[in-house]
Amino acid sequence: MTETQDAFLVLNAGSSSIKYAVYGADLKQLLHGQVDRIGLDPQYHGGAKHIDVPVADTATHAEILDWLLTHIAGLSDNLRIIGAGHRVVHGGQDFAAPARVTDAVIAKLRTLAPLAPGHQPHNLAGIEAVARRWPEIPQVACFDTAFHRTQPRIAQLFAIPRAFSDDGVLRYGFHGLSYHYISTQLPHHLDKPQGKVIVAHLGNGASMCAMQNMKSVATTMGYTALDGLVMGRRCGELDPGVIFHMLRDRGMSVADIEDTLGTKSGLLGVSDINSDMRDLLASDSPAAAEAVDLFVYQACKKIGALAASMGGVSSLVFTGGIGENSAAIRARILRGCAWLGADLDDAANTAGTSRITTADSRLSAFVIPTDEEGIIAGETQRLVG
Repeated sequence: MTETQDAFLVLNAGSSSIKYAVYGADLKQLLHGQVDRIGLDPQYHGGAKHIDVPVADTATHAEILDWLLTHIAGLSDNLRIIGAGHRVVHGGQDFAAPARVTDAVIAKLRTLAPLAPGHQPHNLAGIEAVARRWPEIPQVACFDTAFHRTQPRIAQLFAIPRAFSDDGVLRYGFHGLSYHYISTQLPHHLDKPQGKVIVAHLGNGASMCAMQNMKSVATTMGYTALDGLVMGRRCGELDPGVIFHMLRDRGMSVADIEDTLGTKSGLLGVSDINSDMRDLLASDSPAAAEAVDLFVYQACKKIGALAASMGGVSSLVFTGGIGENSAAIRARILRGCAWLGADLDDAANTAGTSRITTADSRLSAFVIPTDEEGIIAGETQRLVG
């Protein structure tokens, strides 16, 4: 008879997908999988198993989460879930580190939902689902904004009346769990991990982070996750006057503008095809080519800005879905950074090896896969004990 093993559950609930992983007490990953295509026809993928989720196509996140947690519980009868960790996108000013979930914590996180409408409500739905399924276990919230709270105040400020800044209208930055993991990996790849490093988390959501001493000193995202780089469906950098134009001259509502900038812009909006970089690179559409060109242009531009914020840069790290898997995009960005001393090693880049610049390159570039779930598991174990 197999002895029961204590385990930690990690949930990463997004707008159209829910990822999960289960870790043993030694933080070895035991199970993982995800439900995607939420809102269309939910599909479960776990190991070699791919099935339709037995819920309505219009099922809510809460309904899908209830099914998923029951499914996870049935995958192995020798696992006892003793704690759960969650990715929570926005922690605001109050949370500079992971926190045990309490009613007071939940109440504060609900007030931040308007700042991350495509993520925060789903993150909270994951916490509520676990509380229904395992009401006795402790839960931990891990924040995408927390890693950036080390930034100097000047990097967090917007040039708006001080009363807004005092009320928390600041540059928070996101993808912090990914950046936290990459910071732990820098000593394994870089000769000087404490140096001036830019990490590019490129995916459907995309941002960059400038690090010194393996801590965030500047980032491209701001008060919300709309700012900065061109993303799959999000606009990135935008003149606020465009919003005034939409309100005043187009007669759009706030909800319409939020939907346009958050779900209909980015690669999707510019290409008028879709938000998948792979499809756009394969397309012969001039609009698709322009979308890719804009993505690369903004990436190179932001690398220059982050390098200026640190007074230079010695290393560039690619991570995230596009950063880890698209040799073509990495090559185009590095060629745009030739002025910083980047000398691409084409063979290494095509092979996807760790270092993708030549030995003589002044700017060293690396590909390092991220592991947000692993960070959440470690923090959950630390706080649950």
